[in-house]
Amino acid sequence: MKKRFYTLIILFTILGIVQAENGYDLWLRYKKIDNKILLQSYQNKNGNILFPAVSESMNAAKKELTLGLEGLLGLELKETSNVENNTLIVGTVESSNIISKLSFADEIIFLDKDGYIIRSATYQGKAITVIAAKTDIGVIYGVFHYLRLMQTHQSLDKIAIKEEPKLQYRVLNHWDNLNGTIERGYAGYSLWDWERLPMYKDPRLIDYARANASVGINGAILNNVNANAKSLRTEWLVKASGLATAFRPYGIRVYLTARFSAPKELGGLPTADPANPRVRQWWKDKVAEIYSLIPDFGGFILKANSEGQPGPQDYGRTHADGANMIGEALEPYGGVVFWRAFVYHNERHIDRVTNGYNEFKPLDGKFNKNVFVQPKNGPIDFQPREPFHPLFGQMPNTPLAIEFQITQENLGHSGHLVYLGALFEETLQSDTYANGKGSTISNVLQNYKKTHGISGIAGVSNIGTDINWTGHLFGQANWHAFGRLAWNPDLSSKKMSEEWVRMTFSNDVDVIKPIQKMMLMSREAVVNYEMPLGLNHIMNYDTHNGPEPWHDDPVWTAYDYHKITKDSIGVNRTKNGSDAVGQYHEPLCNKFNNLETCPETLLLWFHRLSWNYKLSSGKTLWNGIVDHYYEGVDQVRQMQVIWNSLEKRIDQERFEHIKALMKIQESEAVWWRDACLLFFQSYSGMPIPAEYEQPKYSLEYYKRIPFPYDWDNTLFFNKK
Repeated sequence: MKKRFYTLIILFTILGIVQAENGYDLWLRYKKIDNKILLQSYQNKNGNILFPAVSESMNAAKKELTLGLEGLLGLELKETSNVENNTLIVGTVESSNIISKLSFADEIIFLDKDGYIIRSATYQGKAITVIAAKTDIGVIYGVFHYLRLMQTHQSLDKIAIKEEPKLQYRVLNHWDNLNGTIERGYAGYSLWDWERLPMYKDPRLIDYARANASVGINGAILNNVNANAKSLRTEWLVKASGLATAFRPYGIRVYLTARFSAPKELGGLPTADPANPRVRQWWKDKVAEIYSLIPDFGGFILKANSEGQPGPQDYGRTHADGANMIGEALEPYGGVVFWRAFVYHNERHIDRVTNGYNEFKPLDGKFNKNVFVQPKNGPIDFQPREPFHPLFGQMPNTPLAIEFQITQENLGHSGHLVYLGALFEETLQSDTYANGKGSTISNVLQNYKKTHGISGIAGVSNIGTDINWTGHLFGQANWHAFGRLAWNPDLSSKKMSEEWVRMTFSNDVDVIKPIQKMMLMSREAVVNYEMPLGLNHIMNYDTHNGPEPWHDDPVWTAYDYHKITKDSIGVNRTKNGSDAVGQYHEPLCNKFNNLETCPETLLLWFHRLSWNYKLSSGKTLWNGIVDHYYEGVDQVRQMQVIWNSLEKRIDQERFEHIKALMKIQESEAVWWRDACLLFFQSYSGMPIPAEYEQPKYSLEYYKRIPFPYDWDNTLFFNKK
C-alpha cells in the first residue's frame, strides 16, 4: 500500500498535475513561491519578527502574517526581542517602543486611522522593515498589503509605501433576506445563519471578514434594501450582534437596512410621520438599544418611497425630513445614514431616467451632516452600460455615496464571466464638469471628506454560500475590484485584474496574459450580446436574467425603454424630448444632445433614430445593432478558446468549473442575440445578413420560454 502511494506521488510529479482547488481561498492563496531567487530574498527579509500583539485586531493581524509566511515562504513565525539585520517590525507607535523611536514616527501618528506605512529603515545600524500604523486596524491593512507584495512577486528591497484610504466608508450591501434567501437568487443563499446566531459563529464568517479587510472594505449592511421591519426587533438585533463580534477584529462595522414604517409595525404607533414627536422618540430609543448591543454599529440604509416601500412622502414630507429624523437619532453615537436616491414613478408619461435628479436636486444642502444621499452609478438600474447618474456633481452641498452592483443582476447572474472592474472604472473616471474639466466622479466622491467630513461608496454584494463564495469563480474578481477601488477609486481595471490573477491563479505571464485578456473583454462582450448602442432595461421582467424586450403589461412595459416602431428605435432624451441631457453640466449636455458628438455607446439611450440612420462605420443602425449582437457572441467564443488553452496550467477542478460555465454563457449569449434581433426584426422588417448564423428558433419560441433550461432536449415548447 505504501509503495503504491509513493508511486502515485512520483507519477503526479512527472505529469506535472496541478493540485486541485475549489476557490474557497479567494485571492488569499498563500501557496509557496516557486521562484527560488525570490523565495530566498523574501525568506531573508522575514527571518526574524518583532510583533507585540495584545488586542483582538493585532492578534488577527499576527495570525494572518503567520499564515502568509508559512504558506508563501515555508517559514514559521520566528519572534525575537532583539533587533537584528533583516528584522520585520510590526505595530503602532503605542505598541512598539522601537517604532516610536524611528525618524518617521511623527508621520505614523498623523496617518488616517486606517492608513499604514511599509518602509525599509535602519535601527541602531541594523537593516529592518517596518509595517506601522496609527491604529491596530491600520496594522491589519498593512499586513495584508505586505503579503500581497509577496503574492504578486514584488520586491521587498528599499520599500517606501504610505497608504491611506481615499474614501472613508467602504461598505458591502448584502441584499439578504431573514429567511436565508438573497434577492432574486443573484448570489445564492445567505452566509448569515440567523437560526444559530449569536451563540454559534461559523468559522467562515472570519474568512469573510479577512477577505474584506484584505481589500479595505470596512462595513457590511446585513439585510435587503427591501426591508423587513422585524430586523429591528430585539431578538434579531441580538443575532446581528453576533456578526458584529465576529467582524470587529478586522475593522468591519455592521449596518442594517431599516424599514421606514417600523414605528408602526414594531412600535404600535398609528403613524411613521417624521414630524411626529412620538415617531422621532421611537427611533431614538431603538438606536440606543442597538448601540447597547453593538457599540460600534455603523448606521442604517433606507430605501424609501421607491418600488412600493414606505417613506416620508406618505405623510407629505421630503426625503430630507425622513433621513434627518434617523440621522439625528444616530448622530450622538457616530452612526450614519445611507439614503438611497433610487426612486421613480411607474407612470408612462414620465421618463424614469429623470426621477432621481428631479426629487433630490431641490433638496441639496437640506440633509444632516451624517446623511449620505446614495444614487446608483447610473440613472436607470444597474444596466450593462449607462451614463453616470446626473446627481454626481449636481449636489455640492450634500455628500453622495455611489452605489455599484457587484452581483450581476442584469448581467447573467453568477453564470456569466463579466469583469466589472471596467464598468466601475468607466463610471469613476467619468467627468462631471461640476467644477470644470477634471471633476471626475472619483474626485467628487473624495472631495466630500474635505467639504463635509464624510465620504463613502457601497457595493451590492455577490457573496453567498457557494464553496467559492460567488458562484462563478470570476465573480471573486468583482468583489476584489470593488474593495480595491473603494480604497483608491483611481486604480485601473487593468492593474486590478493582473493583481487578482496573480493572487488567484499564477504569477506565470503565460497564465496572466490570457486570463487578463478574457477579463478585460468580458464587460464589452455582455454589453454587445445584451444591450448595445445604449439599449437598456430589456431583460426578463421577473428574473432579470435573459431577454424580454417584448414585455408589456399595465404595470411595466419594456416599450418605454426602447420605444420601438416600424420606423425607429431609441428614447428621445434630448432637449426636444424628456431633456434628461439637461441634467448634466456643460459640455456634456450639448455633447449628449448632439447626434454628431453623442458617443455611439449611448446613442439609443439619448436618441430615437430611424433604422436607416448611418453610424460612424457607414452602416445603417439596423446593421450596426446586428453586428454588435453577433460580436458579443463571438467574444464569448473567443473567451472559451482562451480558457480552454489553459487546461494544463490551471488545476482541474477550477478549470472544469469555468469551462462548464463558459458553455452556459455562450448558449445564453446566443439566446440574447437571437431573441432580441428577431424581436427588433419584427418591427424593422430588415434581414439578418446571410453570412451570419441564423436564429435556430422562432420569436414565438423565445417569447414562451422563461429560461433556457435545455434548448435541444426540452419537451415543453414547440420549436416552430
